[in-house]
Amino acid sequence: MIFNQRVVKPSESFSKQANLQKDNHSKLMNEADKSYENHWAKLAREHLSWKKPFTIPMTWNPPFVEWFADGELNISEQCLDKHLNTATAQKIALIWEGEPCEGHLPSERKTYTYAQLHAEVCAFAEGLKKQGVGRGDRVALYMPMIPEAVIAMLACARIGAPHTVVFGGFSAESLRDRILDAQAKCVITANAGFRRGKILPLKTAVDKAVSECPCVISVVVADRLGETQSSNYKVGEIPFTATQMHAGRDVWFNDICVNGSKLTAESLPAEHPLFILYTSGTTGKPKGVVHGTAGYALWTNLTCQWVFDIKPTDVYWCTADIGWVTGHSYVVYGPLSNGATVYMYEGAPDFPDYGRFWRTIEREKISIFYTAPTAIRAFMRQGDSWPQKSNLSSLRLLGSVGEPINPEAWEWYHSVIGQGACPIVDTWWQTETGGVMMSPLPGITALKPGSATRPLPGIAVEVVDDNGQAVAPGNRGKLVITKPWPSQLRTVHGDPERYAKTYWSTFAGPAGAHKEPYYFTGDGAFKDADGDIWVIGRVDDVINVAGHRIGTMEVESALVDHHCVAESAVVGVPDSVKGTAIYAFVTLKNEVKQSANWNDAKKHDLARELITHVGGIIGSFAKPDHIRFSDSLPKTRSGKIMRRLLRDVATGHESLGDTSTLEDVSVLANLRQSTDDE
Repeated sequence: MIFNQRVVKPSESFSKQANLQKDNHSKLMNEADKSYENHWAKLAREHLSWKKPFTIPMTWNPPFVEWFADGELNISEQCLDKHLNTATAQKIALIWEGEPCEGHLPSERKTYTYAQLHAEVCAFAEGLKKQGVGRGDRVALYMPMIPEAVIAMLACARIGAPHTVVFGGFSAESLRDRILDAQAKCVITANAGFRRGKILPLKTAVDKAVSECPCVISVVVADRLGETQSSNYKVGEIPFTATQMHAGRDVWFNDICVNGSKLTAESLPAEHPLFILYTSGTTGKPKGVVHGTAGYALWTNLTCQWVFDIKPTDVYWCTADIGWVTGHSYVVYGPLSNGATVYMYEGAPDFPDYGRFWRTIEREKISIFYTAPTAIRAFMRQGDSWPQKSNLSSLRLLGSVGEPINPEAWEWYHSVIGQGACPIVDTWWQTETGGVMMSPLPGITALKPGSATRPLPGIAVEVVDDNGQAVAPGNRGKLVITKPWPSQLRTVHGDPERYAKTYWSTFAGPAGAHKEPYYFTGDGAFKDADGDIWVIGRVDDVINVAGHRIGTMEVESALVDHHCVAESAVVGVPDSVKGTAIYAFVTLKNEVKQSANWNDAKKHDLARELITHVGGIIGSFAKPDHIRFSDSLPKTRSGKIMRRLLRDVATGHESLGDTSTLEDVSVLANLRQSTDDE
């Protein structure tokens, strides 16, 4: 791993005003060490509104756990009802902005106070019940980033119907597979969504998927195109065919809402399933990660307070789509349970240009901004001029999520976007963990560019060798969580054996200590001399080159450390001598490609220079064997690089598995036409 030796200490002014201050942090850490179950029980009683109080904090039958199991509550009440008798009721809960279509129609903007959002959720929840959806029935959502998506999630929670949100970029086939696995009774969608000025025909995909899903009895359609009401535009003004509604099955979202409803939230057991979220793999059946209610509600509430330092005056923007767990935890449930004002945007970060995010921050006075390293690197590639056109002084805290952030991108984010004044919370967590597990805490933790630093209070994390023994500082190992925690996944839907095998079978406790299993995260990591943790990526992405184990992120960070490189992705390919060779895909900064003397000879020279550069930073054993320059890399709409597709390109294999989430499918074709430069 590449260390950035600069340590950014917390500012005294931030430390004094932070939600979680150093003394309270130390107290929480001590309480968790002294009495683990009592630590969580105290927090659950303080931060959740219980319909029926619990008496049993935890029941642990490895690898299955229950938290607060004899208590009852409803997460919809945590997000809405508890605010109604306070000043927060008239505060803005949600600011939504849509994207213009075809570049000539105006974008839309809506706001909802907490009282208004509560009314909308009650109205739709009662409508779902009239459609025959009740406690325990699964509901699939396949929606764009529109307010109805948030309303639908909270409505499902209100009536005890576990939701499974399927990212709107998935294909009809992927949607079908998830509906069938969950045995969803109802699908909630929209006639369309907008992205990059284009129409995404979501209802068409739903019709195709549902035709093979006999479990579905109703399809609820939100009207994004103004077909059912007066709006800025109507069908005919845009290139779109009127939505085909199937009699007896399809209903409009607004038509089922029971206006004036005061529907009481169901009193649900703490362990009642809140949602199923599918994690897609390269092969095999996607895993339906099941999360419960109370433990998830507690941890998303606490982490929003501790990590994001959310205050009543903040305008908070997490750029994630609700189809991913980040959208669940940090667009919907966590921020709303804290009474935050949440900004939600439908479109792409670079449409109509790379100034879109920065203009939005200025206009909406965003104070907390949470996005992915891939987006940060894409903006960095465009240079400083775009963010410098906007006033970003409203920002007071920045966050990073999705994968480890390389130090150069961290520095750019800190100095250009945060103007050197905003702490960066570099968060590590997973779909399976439910919420942030490791992160610097603003006002408390010294920041190290590229490090997730320490686990949060109550979270027990260790870096171990293959035998489950803790490794010495500086040595690479595997990242494990050694104790159960409230927001962890409960099982894999319909497949508890897969749950146990996937997450809990790799490690048992250290010899002579205890026999309980460790949760294996699948990530590699190491601790530095200060005890801070550096996540170096998936263990699957560790390349064994002639006996040397090298993390792909290490090589990627070394490449991006070069002044010409904006982004890189590294994969391993078979090699007859080394066993595995390092294959690097490199995207250059715009000014490099646009220089007058840029030609094939210069590309060849730069490739050799980059290889030498990596050797100088990591060692000669880590030098890439191949460099391939590309204008862009294949990414999902959430901004993650699809490295398995790059591996297919590097080896000349046909790409298998689901590619429907690609932001731009032409990127893959262009990569296959390019050639190695070294």
